[in-house]
Amino acid sequence: MISLGGVSSIRKTHDMLPIHSKPKVWNPSIAPNPPTFKKILPLKISNTWNENKEANESKAGRIKRLVLSNEGRTKLNTFPDREFYAYPRFVTHVDDGFIATLTDLYRERLKPGSEILDLMSSWISHLPNEVVYKRVVGHGLNAQELARNSRMDYFFVKDLNQDQKLEIEDSSFDAVLCTVSVQYLQQPEKAFAEVFRVLRPGGVFIVSFSNRLFYEKAINAWRDGTAYSRVQLVLQYFQCIEGFTQPEVIRELPSAGNSQDDKSPFSWFMKWLGLFSGSDPFYAVIAYKNFKPVYD
Repeated sequence: MISLGGVSSIRKTHDMLPIHSKPKVWNPSIAPNPPTFKKILPLKISNTWNENKEANESKAGRIKRLVLSNEGRTKLNTFPDREFYAYPRFVTHVDDGFIATLTDLYRERLKPGSEILDLMSSWISHLPNEVVYKRVVGHGLNAQELARNSRMDYFFVKDLNQDQKLEIEDSSFDAVLCTVSVQYLQQPEKAFAEVFRVLRPGGVFIVSFSNRLFYEKAINAWRDGTAYSRVQLVLQYFQCIEGFTQPEVIRELPSAGNSQDDKSPFSWFMKWLGLFSGSDPFYAVIAYKNFKPVYD
């Protein structure tokens, strides 16, 4: 999410915070090895399996229904998201246990050599250090954070609440990631449809989240929900798009022994805001474009 329409250019100056020099501003028109596709025209035979297959494929990626009401999309802080995220935050928004679980999930689901789009990202992507990917493209709201991300080859800055259209060609990525940020999307149906479009067939979309949030920037439907209702909400985001496989839910909840005994009103209030907890619960909802690949 960020409101520079399209691509933002980055320059290093001596008075800026030090940033990583590796990532480059994402420009799809000059990206290395752009994907090429050949179209094979089927024989024209009326009422054939090919025609039915083409009709089904033409519906893929369309929004079947809206999940959120207008009220459910509202935020307490109505100022542009770009203003809220203007200052870089070089912190992790979840605890080490959550991060370790997420990295293990990426290790399991993301093949080496994949091309990955990390949506709504920041200065760290939580990808396993030992795995080499062909290309990682990042997106987010703060250019300084993205420039510090050592796993990204390119990045771009865009506000997905202002414009959901990604300046990326169809079927460009093997995986799309969205980490602890889905709660801020005001047009999730359009955003998920765009993810479907840029994924290759068999590509995976992994949406992970916990109970932490910037309360004033989360949408009403998320802010007022429970852990269960939030999982159901993300499930519906996937299910409202024609062509995603049946979503899979992964939960890792802290045991009672890890919870803190502090039951003071202050502690309760901070936990309710997602700002303080003994251990962060882990949730991930995963689906694939068209089909789930089977690997040896």
